[in-house]
Amino acid sequence: MTTHNHAQTDLIHAPRQAPQYIETIQPPLFRASTIIFKTTAHLFDRHWTDPYDYSYGTHGTPTTFTLADNIAQIEGGKYCLLAPSGLSAINLVNSAFLSSGDEVWVADNIYGPNLEHLKNLQDRYGIQVKIYNPIDANSFQPTEKSKLIWLEAAGSVTLEFPDLKNLVRKAQQANVLTVLDNTWGAGLAFNAFDFSDEHLAVDITVHALTKYPSGGGDILMGSVVTCDQQLHHKLYRMHATQGISVSGDDTAQIQRSLAHMSLRYEQQSKSALALLDWLKHQPQFTQVLHPAYPDSAGHSFWTEVCTTGKSAGLVSVIFKPEFDITAIRKFCDSLNLFKLGFSWGGPVSLVMLYDLKQMRELENTHLQQGLLVRFCIGLEHPQDLIQDIQNALKQLE
Repeated sequence: MTTHNHAQTDLIHAPRQAPQYIETIQPPLFRASTIIFKTTAHLFDRHWTDPYDYSYGTHGTPTTFTLADNIAQIEGGKYCLLAPSGLSAINLVNSAFLSSGDEVWVADNIYGPNLEHLKNLQDRYGIQVKIYNPIDANSFQPTEKSKLIWLEAAGSVTLEFPDLKNLVRKAQQANVLTVLDNTWGAGLAFNAFDFSDEHLAVDITVHALTKYPSGGGDILMGSVVTCDQQLHHKLYRMHATQGISVSGDDTAQIQRSLAHMSLRYEQQSKSALALLDWLKHQPQFTQVLHPAYPDSAGHSFWTEVCTTGKSAGLVSVIFKPEFDITAIRKFCDSLNLFKLGFSWGGPVSLVMLYDLKQMRELENTHLQQGLLVRFCIGLEHPQDLIQDIQNALKQLE
């Protein structure tokens, strides 16, 4: 044991340390900005393309690499990068692959902040944003300028499941990069890197780990997964130059939640189906939206791809046109168990209201007229949730 002449030095360079490695259920938590190199050989005999480049905290620690490896495995990919939020992960992809003059195709039901980001790139850098109908592959008409297509399965508000197979085939034929927002499926509903007999696959997935992987409604994080090493390296370089990094503490929390993610996903999916069976009989609604519901747009595509039968915990309803925004706000304010808030995947059920007229650019003949309310199912008993909605609907009588 080495001691020093001054106590202050001993406080920083502790003379005694417990053995560093034991086997535990949860992996050790590393918090690091600076990473210490044992020798100059370790410093210089490394490269940023190494599978585990321990050079600085932003590039990764055993804590962040462990979660990244696990997310890649869950989604069926090989390489994964972590970002501070789902939107940050989306922006990483856009920044890495879009240049001035490129065309990017987005579904009409795209996650709103992604579209806002892309339109900002359009205004500032001349990137052309093209809109397609996710349930009509013919509306996707790539040109020589088309670089990337965003897919969302299912749409996070109106819950259409896209014609994924034909959209991916068409993109591959035109050499267009396919990127799937896989937050809804969470890597559990289907394998985005092999979802058909012909082994169709997207090139990249983005996942808001804020949702089902976290499970607590208290952690913000995102991921970008691919099977292609060249794509991964291009993403990794952008990831590094932008200084994108995540907290070791947040990473450890999500790693801890992965053990029961599939159980929560299945329970919330089951509860959503129970809610769906009740909602479709309520006279206040002109339409109920859920991929597993045969009357919902994209149901046949969901059946093709989600052979597991899983369908997440989101259900949307469209109120009949006679219910105006004042009535819908009163309904939402009257709910007790459902809390008014964005996101999903946590233990508490959430509700959000939308005016589709302000969110869509194409004509959506598959959607009825009226204001939309989305229910994000938590872990409460479904009968209690049904009772909560029933009580709120009585306020509209």
